[in-house]
Amino acid sequence: MSDALNELATHIELKRPDDVIGWDVAFDELTIDVAPGKIVDFVDFLKSDPTCKFSSLVDITAVDYPDRVKRFDVVYHFLSMYQNQRIRLRVSVREDDMVPSIVDVHPSANWFEREVFDMFGVLFTGHPDLRRLLTDYGFRGHPLRKDFPTTGYTEVRYDEAQKRVVYEPVKLVQEYRQFDFMSPWEGANYILPGDEKEAK
Repeated sequence: MSDALNELATHIELKRPDDVIGWDVAFDELTIDVAPGKIVDFVDFLKSDPTCKFSSLVDITAVDYPDRVKRFDVVYHFLSMYQNQRIRLRVSVREDDMVPSIVDVHPSANWFEREVFDMFGVLFTGHPDLRRLLTDYGFRGHPLRKDFPTTGYTEVRYDEAQKRVVYEPVKLVQEYRQFDFMSPWEGANYILPGDEKEAK
């Protein structure tokens, strides 16, 4: 499998040298790093080239690396049913960079790109309807960023007196913030961190 992926990567790099920043085969999976401005033409090439025929867009997601200058990796997964191969494309962008939308090449990218925008805040230029998909209309922030608090900023509840849904700032009671690290492994013959509490 790795030999076939190496051959595929070499073919792609020879055909599109300006688009490919680098590539790697690991765990029998091919990952190609693509320049952000070239992603649309590159995806179109992968779809139409007879050696590739990656006609099925499987997913678009992102990975957040808050300590990097290029904070986000936008990751595309494609399947070639004709060649029985998969490929992953990775585009690294800064927090305020925009990524060209591939909706014109793969219409199914529409909701995938909306999800990446909603969860990570990555903007896609040329998208026909870039708005939130999974969170509510007035939602603040992007929940899959590493700096987003696990509790969120607001909580939603139905108010019986007002007969409507209300949004309130998150209020954490002190008990919620105190964690007890007592071991759940009763009767074990070894000490885990936190077990010393029980001896007191």
